[in-house]
Amino acid sequence: MRKSLHGIHHITAISSDPQANFDFYTRLLGLRMVKQTINYDDPSVYHLYFGDRVGSPGSILTFFPFPNAQAGKVGNGQVGAIGYSISADSIEFWVERFSRLGISFDGPFKRFDHEVISFKDSDGLPLELIADSNRSGVYWTESSLPSAHAIKRFSSTTLLLNNADPTSSLITDVLGFEMVATEGNRTRFAAGTGEDRQLVDIVANPEARRGVPGPGTVHHIAWRCLDADQADWRKAVEANGYNVTPIIDRNYFHSIYFREKGGILFEVATDEPGFAVDQTESELGSRLSLPPWLESRREDIIRQLPPLTTIGQQVS
Repeated sequence: MRKSLHGIHHITAISSDPQANFDFYTRLLGLRMVKQTINYDDPSVYHLYFGDRVGSPGSILTFFPFPNAQAGKVGNGQVGAIGYSISADSIEFWVERFSRLGISFDGPFKRFDHEVISFKDSDGLPLELIADSNRSGVYWTESSLPSAHAIKRFSSTTLLLNNADPTSSLITDVLGFEMVATEGNRTRFAAGTGEDRQLVDIVANPEARRGVPGPGTVHHIAWRCLDADQADWRKAVEANGYNVTPIIDRNYFHSIYFREKGGILFEVATDEPGFAVDQTESELGSRLSLPPWLESRREDIIRQLPPLTTIGQQVS
């Protein structure tokens, strides 16, 4: 099967306080919370989804908040920095905004001919804003940020590894990515086409520490595939020696999971049925969404969840 995955579907990370997490991504970065639901494997834990106005694949960063968890440590065997695209003329806007609001940042600096600002979220998760005018966005119109400077979608992400070779072979030979550039110990790969084209950097450093899971680190990264191709992708990955889960119904998409040789958990997720399966576009993220098999437990689940006040709304 010589096909290519279609870039990043979503990235899931771990946070601590859900309120601080919500405030950072909606009020500081101007993203929309497109879905507030729970971890299907542990309904006492939120699963919060932030993205563009409609929750487009390739814009979604999700979180499992664990309020009392010890902070994680970013390192090898993890996804490192998550890069969002912004317009090339928005760098000055974000530098001024971060400076005014007391957000520490580095840059702007050049990487592969793109200007980059690096910073961290409220739990220390590494983030980047990358000047990339070749992308459009479906902006969250109720954000207070001017649309000209709004975050669009993911531009790139970074995989931190002790040894790049096994993962490079996986994403090129099996998943269909294309190697496009190198810069020092950073190798860049591309997947998808046109405005959906996204970049994946592998940074190999055998001297770096191993990552420790916890708030401020990425749990897994999900790649996009066509619904009709998912079973074929599962067979292809399994045929190359990886232990792959069965196809799992995540209500908003269907997923398979496997761990690449460097230890990073990969998911392959479908675009369909999407986040509008249980809410209209105007309702997205406005109340706690539960899958049909947990709806009868709504009151009990809400009692277990920590308080979360969204813009003008209490979780209900």
